[in-house]
Parts: sequence; C-alpha cells; structure tokens
Amino acid sequence: MLSPTPPEALTDARGRPNERLLDPNPDVRAYFVAKLMRQAKPDDVFQFVTLAAVRQLWPLLIRYLGQSLPFWIWLLETWDRQAHAGR
Repeated sequence: MLSPTPPEALTDARGRPNERLLDPNPDVRAYFVAKLMRQAKPDDVFQFVTLAAVRQLWPLLIRYLGQSLPFWIWLLETWDRQAHAGR
C-alpha cells in the first residue's frame, strides 16, 4: 500500500460499507465493490476487499465501474504482468 486512509475515516460507527461488501448475493456484492472501486483510492479499496474477491466478481462488477474501468483494467493487467515476470 502506498497511501492508505486510516480505517476509522472510511467507515461509520456501524462499520459500513462492510455489510454490503459481504452480501451473500454476488450481484449486490459486485455493485457495492464496484462503487468502492469508483469512489475510493485504490489503496483503500483493498482494505475492504481482497484482490481475489475483485477477480472473482470481475464479470459482474465491470458494468458498474464507469469511467474508472480503464484504470482498473490497466492496474490488474500490470499486476498480472509483474507476477508472471517474477516467476
């Protein structure tokens, strides 16, 4: 992480947005993960969801990423290239 925001500045007293990010319905979860990805700093996104969760939900959440979609494609592809180069 480069510059994470302190967790207490990201949630309210009830710990939201955590409850929707863990919704058992993958469509609901994808909507709220994408909302987080659109609105939060990338470092902060991964305080709430794992990279594995983003990859798992990717087919469902890409439609909600709006103008941030190109950034997230670039970031995930860059990480993939770096992972393969390090092997």
